[in-house]
Amino acid sequence: MGAQLRVYKRRIRSVTATKKITKAMEMIAASRIVKAQRKVAASMPYATELNRAVTAVATGSTTKHALTTEVEAPTRAAVLLITSDRGLAGGYSSNAIKAAERLRERLRVEGKEVDSYIVGRKGVAYYGFRERKVAESWTGFTDSPTYGDAKNVAAPLIEAIQAETAEGGVDELHIVFTEFVSMMTQNPTDNRMLPLSLDEVADESSTKGEILPLFDFEPSAEDVLDALLPRYVESRIYNALLQAAASEHAARRRAMKSATDNAGDLIKSLSRLANAARQAEITQEISEIVGGASALADATAGSDK
Repeated sequence: MGAQLRVYKRRIRSVTATKKITKAMEMIAASRIVKAQRKVAASMPYATELNRAVTAVATGSTTKHALTTEVEAPTRAAVLLITSDRGLAGGYSSNAIKAAERLRERLRVEGKEVDSYIVGRKGVAYYGFRERKVAESWTGFTDSPTYGDAKNVAAPLIEAIQAETAEGGVDELHIVFTEFVSMMTQNPTDNRMLPLSLDEVADESSTKGEILPLFDFEPSAEDVLDALLPRYVESRIYNALLQAAASEHAARRRAMKSATDNAGDLIKSLSRLANAARQAEITQEISEIVGGASALADATAGSDK
């Protein structure tokens, strides 16, 4: 019985240590969510003005450009998937990977070949384990991305959209990331970055009640689009990286809170079992003492006769 009590106590100490770790990780993730949200908010003015500039050029010119022109029969698409570098975040990465798989299947049904670009060790490991070809991959910055990271990710994608399909180029750019809605809600989503849908631009402008001014483009609309293309792609990727980072921290905070709560419940259960074992041990000792005293009394009474 004493051995069983020692086992319970050892398990309680182990679970208590785990609870302290998960609680600390929960608090760290909660503090990082706030920082990530601030970064998302800080990036919005630049992204908004850039979108206005792209909208003005797209609606104010008839120049055919990779930024705005739909390919008549697209045959190749690039998909950028953003996952995490670390685990302990619940289903964060797996949900993003599932969204990317659904997008890939949809593009294949449409007759398009898919080139995969991966951000995060979880996505890289998923594709590596299944021996799938990956065009480019990046790791090491998913929890705190910078604009420099976004530029590094955007560079090969911009090169691919500008190249001819026969030379390894693509007709479309898609991005799959986890959109941060709130502390409790993060939605895996897929968006097409390029070509820019002019119908969506017109609908968004009409919804906001904006009247776009007329512009003259110098030296030409094509040169302006060439200058805006990398900035637009970098901005979209940077915003996606920031939202994915906030979503990752929120998912990790939720997962660690659940682990902490489960550890607390397990400690309570083990404590009850340890108390029961200790009571049983005490009862057994009392019974042995009473039995020994009774036997001694009987022996003494026999000798007196």
